[in-house]
Amino acid sequence: MSARTHLSPAHDAHPRTPSEEQFALAAELLALLGDRTRLTLLHALTAGESDVTTLTEACEAARPAVSQHLARLRLAGLVTTRKEGRRVIYALSDGHLRRLVDEALNVADHRLSDRPPHD
Repeated sequence: MSARTHLSPAHDAHPRTPSEEQFALAAELLALLGDRTRLTLLHALTAGESDVTTLTEACEAARPAVSQHLARLRLAGLVTTRKEGRRVIYALSDGHLRRLVDEALNVADHRLSDRPPHD
């Protein structure tokens, strides 16, 4: 099966040629998503708001590492925070990010399902 069969129709494509600034920002965003822990954190947040303890359990990483990744995502504007008592609650900044994470995982799923079985 060719990769072309998995592409979205042309009407879903970006409506105009992106500017250099758009390409640069998109590359920065994809680089942030290129880290497995950050992608896992963002995926966990697609289910809704969460605190650091819950997110640490979801990605099975050390709490200091999770906190550092969340700080990077917050500084990049990909997640928002709010205080609930002493706890900090994290959420995805918008639905576009949710769709991007879902699509990345869908591409991975298609690639894995197209693999020939191992002997």
